[in-house]
Amino acid sequence: MPRVKNSKVTRQRRKKVLKQAKGYFGSKRTLYRTANEQVMRSMRYQYRDRKQRKRQFRKLWITRINAAAKLNDMKYSQLIHGLKLAQVDINRKILADLAVHDEKAFTELTNIAKEAIKNPPKVEKVNNAPAKPEVKKETKAKVETKKEVEQDLESLTVAELKEIAKNKDLTGYSAFRKAELIKLIQEN
Repeated sequence: MPRVKNSKVTRQRRKKVLKQAKGYFGSKRTLYRTANEQVMRSMRYQYRDRKQRKRQFRKLWITRINAAAKLNDMKYSQLIHGLKLAQVDINRKILADLAVHDEKAFTELTNIAKEAIKNPPKVEKVNNAPAKPEVKKETKAKVETKKEVEQDLESLTVAELKEIAKNKDLTGYSAFRKAELIKLIQEN
């Protein structure tokens, strides 16, 4: 079989790399090997810096917001907290733009934030976690019989039993199973 060198494809690949290296200093733009190394390194920098650009812009926006907030006798953190309390959903990019170009609107937002901090709205928290069981504190006048207490403890979960043991200042309850926890709580 005859040998195939495929010089056309090789030349195209090298020309592509040298075209990407256009504008580099010295031999990095003329010699394929050094140009290829620099192009690969440049692509790594390019990938990394696309992520870093987002961070740098966020820092810039926060700096601008903080400077404008200080002109309105507020700190950046207080402003953001107040806007969250007032349920104003506005991102930092828009806030920074308002701080630079529309000072009246930014002042109104700071006033809204100040008002929300002074009078926080009552918002009920929606929590998917089950409520913690209330531990009954027995008084001397009201003492339940052992059977009633035993039935109540059987209906509780292990986590609730451990909470009761913790409130009674018992030790070693964390490794116990349900039956052992019930026995420990009844003894004390």
